[in-house]
Amino acid sequence: MAEWFERWFDEDYALLYAHRDETEAREAVTTALRVAPELASGPVMDLACGAGRHLAVLRETNAQALGLDLSEALLAQAAEGSPGHLLRGDMRSLPFRPGTFSGIALWFTPFGYFDEARNQQLLVELAALLRPGGVLLMDYLHAAQVRATLVPEDVTSRAGIQVVSRRRIEGNRVIKEMELIRAGTGESRKAMESVRLYEPEEITAMGARAGLRLRAVLGDYAGRPFSAESPRWIGIFHMA
Repeated sequence: MAEWFERWFDEDYALLYAHRDETEAREAVTTALRVAPELASGPVMDLACGAGRHLAVLRETNAQALGLDLSEALLAQAAEGSPGHLLRGDMRSLPFRPGTFSGIALWFTPFGYFDEARNQQLLVELAALLRPGGVLLMDYLHAAQVRATLVPEDVTSRAGIQVVSRRRIEGNRVIKEMELIRAGTGESRKAMESVRLYEPEEITAMGARAGLRLRAVLGDYAGRPFSAESPRWIGIFHMA
């Protein structure tokens, strides 16, 4: 059976997350370029680039930036918004030689999808793809805030789709189960997301085991310092 992330990232996903827009992406990328200027030049990969909102902004500064994603539907949208080098691929089997990139960015939580060993192995493989002095930017959940603010159930409507969402923390994963019901036809489908909740110190230790040293941590896309109230954990690693 296909994993949840192999089924979910499609046109419906893009519609439901349309509020995560170019304005937010521009703020995130502008901040990233300030704290990790290595992203501004040389080959850089936007891993799990989705519909390419961050990639399009990054390419205004770095024409060598490329995007990789597993979703054909989202890559098609990325191609419309930012023509350039796009690859369909699986982050569990990256088709690049060691030392290919001066930077790798993982925006909007494309980490924690797998089991413990595979999540750690992904960081090892990403570190190997970096050139000496290269950087890895990880835009990830703030686990404590997720636990403190979790809404168990809500109903929203976006783009003609009613979404019933149920959320829970199961062990060390946050799970969101959704039922999507289309207005008019009543057609429905189910989808889910399941992400490992890592504490900041756990991610830092995982990076260290991969040979990555934490340079800086931000708490939001505007670049504010990380604190107990921060909505995000944005770590900038470099090769130790």
